[in-house]
Amino acid sequence: MTASAVSHAIRKLEQALGVLLFERDSHGIALTAAGEALLDHVSRAFEELNRSFDLVATRAPQLLRLHCAPSFAAQWLTPRLARFMAGHPDFEVRLAAGMDYARFITDEFDADIVYGPPRGEGLVVMPLAQETVTPLCTPERATEIRVPADLLGHPLIQSDNKLVRWPLWFERNGLRAPPPSGLRFDRSFLAITAAADGLGVALESTLLAERELASGRLIAPLAASASNVHYTGHHLVFPSLTRRPTPLRVFARWLAAELRVDLPPEIA
Repeated sequence: MTASAVSHAIRKLEQALGVLLFERDSHGIALTAAGEALLDHVSRAFEELNRSFDLVATRAPQLLRLHCAPSFAAQWLTPRLARFMAGHPDFEVRLAAGMDYARFITDEFDADIVYGPPRGEGLVVMPLAQETVTPLCTPERATEIRVPADLLGHPLIQSDNKLVRWPLWFERNGLRAPPPSGLRFDRSFLAITAAADGLGVALESTLLAERELASGRLIAPLAASASNVHYTGHHLVFPSLTRRPTPLRVFARWLAAELRVDLPPEIA
């Protein structure tokens, strides 16, 4: 559209609404308060239209829109996506990571991999692998850690958002946890990286630290001798009453095979 056509369309819209949407002066134009309010609502409406187009477009059935807990996305899922995509080259995966749970009422995501107990009603829940939470450190530091009490002489990295923290682990092993000090992180992948860089001992999941353990950058010096914590920390969830696009069904089966867990009957 030409500039004059745009100006004409704006004037017609202002006449129809009975309000001014733009302030005009010698310096140019700017939105009025009414224009700002309209822009906010119209922008959201266009976002919904774009999502609707995605749903009905030819390629939409091959689109997987996935939300995921940050550390699981960074440490476990992303390193395996190349293998998943190699087996399904016609799929498109959109991955967003965040601690907030996905709100399926906006139809923005097909599924969510959550950390902690799933929340919300009307969800299909697939528990993922049981995780072992144990102290992790570099091989050099591990030579000085033979029993749980040896940890008291080393910097203990804190993970603020973990369900399993140092006080619980020390209690399981008959010791009182020292006061928190030193490094604190709000994401497990940061604590794992810090431990691999030699900054201290992290209390983390061997599932999330799988690559670092396999490469030898981290060691679990007390995995076989201490009383460690075993729990299911992550779940795949998706709405039970909506359509299940092919990529979601395929991804759930792939995830179950990778982690050797059972599929829920809704997706089996």
